[in-house]
Amino acid sequence: MKKVLDVIDLKGYWWTPSGYVKAVDGVSFSLYENEIIGIVGESGCGKTTLAKLITGIVEPPLYVKGGKVLINGMNILELPSDELREKVSGRLISIVPQSSMNALNPTKKIIELIKDVFEEHSPKKYSDEEIISMATERFKEVGLDKSILELYPFELSGGMKQRAVIAISTLLHPKILITDEPTSALDVSTQKAILKLLIDLRNNMNLSILFITHDIATVRQIADRIIVMYAGKIVEVRPTEDIIFNPRHPYTEGLLSSVLTPDPDIRNKNISGIPGAPPDLRNPPPGCRFAPRCNYCMDICKEKEPPLIEFNDKSKVACWKYCKKR
Repeated sequence: MKKVLDVIDLKGYWWTPSGYVKAVDGVSFSLYENEIIGIVGESGCGKTTLAKLITGIVEPPLYVKGGKVLINGMNILELPSDELREKVSGRLISIVPQSSMNALNPTKKIIELIKDVFEEHSPKKYSDEEIISMATERFKEVGLDKSILELYPFELSGGMKQRAVIAISTLLHPKILITDEPTSALDVSTQKAILKLLIDLRNNMNLSILFITHDIATVRQIADRIIVMYAGKIVEVRPTEDIIFNPRHPYTEGLLSSVLTPDPDIRNKNISGIPGAPPDLRNPPPGCRFAPRCNYCMDICKEKEPPLIEFNDKSKVACWKYCKKR
């Protein structure tokens, strides 16, 4: 499979008066053509910060402290802002942000927002007729009528807004789409429709998707692989079904056991919480960041950070209990 994205030892810290928050601290993974990766973890683990870093649009108080984001062999973190806007944003990589239903300017009609996208990110100049034609086609693909183009965002339902944001985000045919909690504010039937829409777009556009969520049941329906994050680190990367039914990392195990879900394959498990609380990322503990909450903690876990080791099946786990079992 062809790689479309390489994230290498990426570090992104938020500045605060009391010190830097190490929200993403040494994250590495690859995304392949036509693949959907789900990124899961509890609130504050670094999922949304990772999404911001991967787009290359990084502004204070968030700072890149190291690493690379490679698309077509190009480190987009090194590009000047104008080159990033013209060559990357919307064209190579696009994002459906968290709370995206509130991201549309309420004072502009949908078609005006679309024209702004072409003006800002397309090197080619299109006529209004061409833009309307392309927008009509894409909106049809996401199940929206052409008449939507002449409406204001506040005239749309939640599901229609989400479809409109996804349509606008893919107008310039990006290779990579990041969706940050795209179903969190929707009812169950609309969530299902949005997941189907994303899968259809993946298949029709040969699109690669990073699907960020806290909902294990939702990510199971769409992702080929799952990345589990904890306290700014990746702790496990595996095919979706393997993680659901045979989690290796203690945090993944605890995360699955603590989630209430309607999924019949998961809900029959005993529900139990994870003891303790996530570490303060201004001053994370030495060793494994999950060690203070882990039932399997050993002395080495408190002293040295575990490497993200790779198994024969290409899955990866950062846990000392597996380091001698490869």
